[in-house]
Amino acid sequence: MKNYTSFTVLLFCVFISINSFAQSVANYSIVFESFWETPTGDPVNGISTIPLPSNPHWSPLAIATHQTANSILEMGSAASAGIESIAETGDTTAFQNEVTANADADKFVIGSGLNVAQGTITKNIQISSDYPFVSLASMIAPSPDWFIAINSENLRSGNNAVNNGWKASFTLDVFPYDAGTEDGNGYSGSNPASNPLDVITSLLNQPPFDGVNSNMSHRIGTVTFNYIDSTLSKDDIDVLEHVSIYPNPSKGKITLSNLKNSDLKSVQVYNILGRLVKNIPIGKGLSKLEIDLSHLNTGVYLLNLKSTNKSATKKLVIH
Repeated sequence: MKNYTSFTVLLFCVFISINSFAQSVANYSIVFESFWETPTGDPVNGISTIPLPSNPHWSPLAIATHQTANSILEMGSAASAGIESIAETGDTTAFQNEVTANADADKFVIGSGLNVAQGTITKNIQISSDYPFVSLASMIAPSPDWFIAINSENLRSGNNAVNNGWKASFTLDVFPYDAGTEDGNGYSGSNPASNPLDVITSLLNQPPFDGVNSNMSHRIGTVTFNYIDSTLSKDDIDVLEHVSIYPNPSKGKITLSNLKNSDLKSVQVYNILGRLVKNIPIGKGLSKLEIDLSHLNTGVYLLNLKSTNKSATKKLVIH
């Protein structure tokens, strides 16, 4: 086996110490406030240049937390089946199924709908520092395929000395989007499907959302993330520490055991330089997992085990 310098050992020690810090969990309330109205009805915020429908309303607010940006929703790309369903009908079932099946996602929660054009929807949510991104969507109803969205808002501030690294309360303007799945330019839910399908595009300053109040950039509402509190979870007694890796050393084919009750979400494999060489999402309910790393070069690797709120790092030798 190769000999490694003290500098390499130091790199490993730094990596392990970084990854063994306690993870943080924060509580926020998410408040969507709708300004949907005509300039005549609301001279300050009104933006709709055509009259609102007789039954203006908003679908339930669908919210997902996830680990990386654009893994749930991406502007300028084709709408997923879940986003299409929200934009066209307000139904959140398909979107929930997408989030549940997405290894990068953590939580899916639903806020209430709003049965009038203007008002607020409020939903409390607990967010893990392992999954700090928040995406959300709600249908502008009735409409062909128009909706509002927040895409991949990172709630981590980068300053662990304040709020355990979480952002203080802040507000974002939100704007209407077209899902690109149904034709139509008025407030109607009965329209032909777009052929060919388009991508998600902004309706900012586009009919009918091009009212006279340019000082507000024709926003249709705001979303406020109200920071409530946060805690650090304790890693001292952690079931992840009891996960076993064997054989170790190995020729690359290994088994992870004692996974039951570990809430293990993923295994990330790093090489000697700290570069991620493999990311392995973990399904629910596994008691053990077989991993083939035989394609990797011989040497020492670090396996970073991640659950919802915690992480643990274990050394693996491949010879």
